Amino acid sequence: MNQILYGLIGYPLSHSFSQKYFSEKFVRDGLVGYSYNIFPISSIADLYQLLEQFPNLRGINVTIPYKEQIIPFMDEMDILAEKTGAVNTVQVMRNGKEIYLKGYNTDVYGFSRSLEEWFTACNAELPSRALVLGTGGASKAVAYSLSCLGMVVHLVSRRKDVNVYKTYDQLDVVDVDTHRLIVNTTPLGMFPNTGECPAIPYSYLTEKHYLFDLVYNPKETLFMKKGVDVGASVYNGERMLHLQADKAWEIWNNYELEITNEK
Repeated sequence: MNQILYGLIGYPLSHSFSQKYFSEKFVRDGLVGYSYNIFPISSIADLYQLLEQFPNLRGINVTIPYKEQIIPFMDEMDILAEKTGAVNTVQVMRNGKEIYLKGYNTDVYGFSRSLEEWFTACNAELPSRALVLGTGGASKAVAYSLSCLGMVVHLVSRRKDVNVYKTYDQLDVVDVDTHRLIVNTTPLGMFPNTGECPAIPYSYLTEKHYLFDLVYNPKETLFMKKGVDVGASVYNGERMLHLQADKAWEIWNNYELEITNEK
């Protein structure tokens, strides 16, 4: 029996823990006949070639920079992927040589649950306003999640555009003081570029702030360290990674069960 294959696409992928996470999961859960690879494709246009090269590929995780670029390749998208405008999980369905791709967003689930767990552990109430750093696919999922939790959300980026509240250098003390939750959705600070961080005015942070960094490698980013220096609470994206990965597995596994039942 050929192994059922899953994988991660993005570029670059030196920072990813996904292969290790799923490989350990397969061993831990006694799942025989499954494997997980990483595919650092330099262009999203290589997706179809990848699917043809690996006919046993049944599910794909999607990371930077393809969460938005992959959308035109989808035959169908679930409601969260539609609402966020970002796909991080793909179900690959095959019928002979025909391939049907359905896109999902499990980042919303992973972020929302990990955020609520964190604030529960802190014995704190979720704030009413948040700054979200970055405008990519992960940012869309985070902003949607926070809005569903009742927060006023403002996007901050290096460049000003129609959806951006302010650029990093435009943030003032009032902006920082009135947004007690700040979420970094950019790859700044990710291994191996651990000396980088979003250029927000860290001097305005206080012990009343909460800094959530979606980066999980390293475990404490420079963004987080700058928060710790002033007594702010900080949290990284490792728990979010695990939650969204488990949700992706549910999606893929349900499809495999459907195939088995059809046979």
